[in-house]
Amino acid sequence: MNLRPGDKAPLFTLESDGGKKISLEDLVGKKVVLYFYPKDDTPGCTVQACEYRDLMKRFKSKKIIVLGISRDSLEEHKKFKKKYGLNFPLLSDADHEVHEKYGAWGEKKLYGKKMMGPFRTTVVIDEGGRILSWAGKVAAQGNAEKTLEILQKTP
Repeated sequence: MNLRPGDKAPLFTLESDGGKKISLEDLVGKKVVLYFYPKDDTPGCTVQACEYRDLMKRFKSKKIIVLGISRDSLEEHKKFKKKYGLNFPLLSDADHEVHEKYGAWGEKKLYGKKMMGPFRTTVVIDEGGRILSWAGKVAAQGNAEKTLEILQKTP
């Protein structure tokens, strides 16, 4: 399922590495970037997370909240965040329910085998809780910059 601009963003509440629950409903009134990634502390996911970290001042200057979401445990998130000095929340979606709602889960091939798993997906949500942009199977490198470019084009 791919979400389209104008669609209502599916609501969710997930635990964050900071020990509190983050609910999309509580973020209405703010622009939100959700980026779904496969696994903490792997090469591509580290590049992607560090690029968001390095561009965080630009996101914050536009009052945009960035949330990283993967199936990793909160403990894995805490280690990953500390190791790379990440400056935004990482949310745990162990049962991949939120991944599925956002079209970030499905059949993929890994080393020639078909399996179910996460897709690197980036979703931008407007202040009213509607989808501004949905991009699936994105490249890790350059994803944060491309997301900022999308946000530059929106009021």
